[in-house]
Amino acid sequence: MTKWLVRILLSVVVLFLATFWQLFFSARPPLTTDPAALAGDGSTIDHCDLRELDGSGKMAADIPKGNTPGCSYSHFPLPILAECTEPLVRGAADIRGLWIGVEGDHIGHAERVEQCGRRTVVTSSGLIHDAGPNSTLGETTNDTQGAVLFTLRGKEYCARTSASMIWNDGVLDFRAFGWGPVVVRRYLDGEQLVWEYADGSVTRMDRICTLPESEKIPALRGPRLSFF
Repeated sequence: MTKWLVRILLSVVVLFLATFWQLFFSARPPLTTDPAALAGDGSTIDHCDLRELDGSGKMAADIPKGNTPGCSYSHFPLPILAECTEPLVRGAADIRGLWIGVEGDHIGHAERVEQCGRRTVVTSSGLIHDAGPNSTLGETTNDTQGAVLFTLRGKEYCARTSASMIWNDGVLDFRAFGWGPVVVRRYLDGEQLVWEYADGSVTRMDRICTLPESEKIPALRGPRLSFF
């Protein structure tokens, strides 16, 4: 009996270490976000001025994937899909634009949603989550959670994440790893965008045109434990 308990305990420890290594030490995907988008200032543009999705410009698959530089961008970037005019796929709601939390668990939370074809990019709180067809990487977000657990010799370590964004009758489902459970849902309710998160929180957001000054530079997140 004792031998089996030791084996089970060792298996749990090995699984934990393997998961921890995968989350924090495995190689990050290459940064393929357009450098001009990262260098530009997304707080200066009118996010209510949306392009018509008439197919006259680039398709989603023509544009490089956007992902987060390191654990966070340094300032709110320009849009990733600015040149894309591919019409939305059937079943997708048009939730493009800039949104701010006004009711629920995350009041003041601001996020930008970009769409074209079946591609969606959500930019918020230092992160760029981009899922769908693109010209450089896979279709899942394959990105970072953003909160820095620890720094080691001055380098920040935050957990990797991966999710798909799939439209389901007007609801945008985020599935962990692309095939796992739904961890985030976004959908329109009247004029508001509703954001349901895996922790049970629900936030209702209103559309705004200009990024609040407080959201231009993302706040530092995570315990940021320092080693060496």
